[in-house]
Amino acid sequence: MVSAHRAARVALAALLLSAGAKAQSNETPSANAPVPTTAPAPAPDQQKPSPAEPRVHHAPASVAPAHEALAVRADIEHPELVAHVLLLFRTPDSSGWREIEFQRASDGPYVAIVPEGDVKWPSLSYVIEMEKTDGKRVAAFASRANPFTVQIPEDLMDVRERALDQRLGGRRSVFSTTGEYVSFGSSKANVSTAGAQESVNDRYYRIEAAYTYRPLRVVTEFSVRAGVVRGKAPVPLRDPIPGQSESERFDVGLNYGAPTVRFRLHDAVHLEGELLTSVTEVGFSWGGGGALLIGDPYGSKLTLGFESIQTFGTRFWSRMDVRANDRFVIAPIVEITNMPSAEDYGVRLLGEAQLEVGSGFAVAARGGYQARLATSGGPAFGATLSYAF
Repeated sequence: MVSAHRAARVALAALLLSAGAKAQSNETPSANAPVPTTAPAPAPDQQKPSPAEPRVHHAPASVAPAHEALAVRADIEHPELVAHVLLLFRTPDSSGWREIEFQRASDGPYVAIVPEGDVKWPSLSYVIEMEKTDGKRVAAFASRANPFTVQIPEDLMDVRERALDQRLGGRRSVFSTTGEYVSFGSSKANVSTAGAQESVNDRYYRIEAAYTYRPLRVVTEFSVRAGVVRGKAPVPLRDPIPGQSESERFDVGLNYGAPTVRFRLHDAVHLEGELLTSVTEVGFSWGGGGALLIGDPYGSKLTLGFESIQTFGTRFWSRMDVRANDRFVIAPIVEITNMPSAEDYGVRLLGEAQLEVGSGFAVAARGGYQARLATSGGPAFGATLSYAF
């Protein structure tokens, strides 16, 4: 019985030892198990901020009106880090890039303005570049290899100008020289204080040179003419001079210059204005003139005009240009005038024919008849040579 009691005590002790070992095994981590750790926070002096970089913020416009200055605006971030911010632009007919520096704008951040003369059909291309303080250039918007393109629609005036320029073969300048002889036949003139009259050969000749330029826009043309006129007038303009013959009292002369401007009012209506300055046999004189052109300015048209100058006289005329083909023009002319220095107006009936011979050269010949009195009249003839380039 004692042996049985000892065996029970031994079995109980073994059971308690086994339970303690199992509990110790569950609480102690394995040597192979990972142990969690927490990284230490870096010290404040080890945190380095990223360096500042200059940037350009730009919103491009894809379309711009022709012949108006183009304002390109941009916002520059950290402008203290750049020496210049530049707009580089070019047009289809330019050979290289042109530069404009961005400036501080009064109504915005920064702006570079393309002149209105460079904003023309069909387009304009540009890029924005930054030049840093070390002299290095970097692209900030687009690139020279792939620039941004602004479309510039052609306005109606540009279309008209281009069409007329093509029609004229690009020849916008014209030099011309004209010579003309005009005779009204014989006119009666007083040759003495007693009222005695004698016949005076009423005539004159004119030599003129002119230059014309054609902008082909609202101002279609402007020109400058200069010439001389010499002849006889049926009215004496000077008192007798000792030793001077009576016939010399009827001599007339005119040295003149005349700038002229032609304006386009409509495709088929143009208006000319003219200022005349001259030196005559009695001194300095002023004058002016004008003309209304109805029809094609470089084709078939009707011209109604007038011209007047002190002492020398006034003339009114109408001219109808009829273009027979691309090279030949004929023009009947009717003129009423008291030139040179006559009391009575005479009527001139003329015809002119012009032939374009090529390479910009053209010749014109005119002829006709005029008279102040029904009983007397005379011929007129002249020619014009012009060169357009």
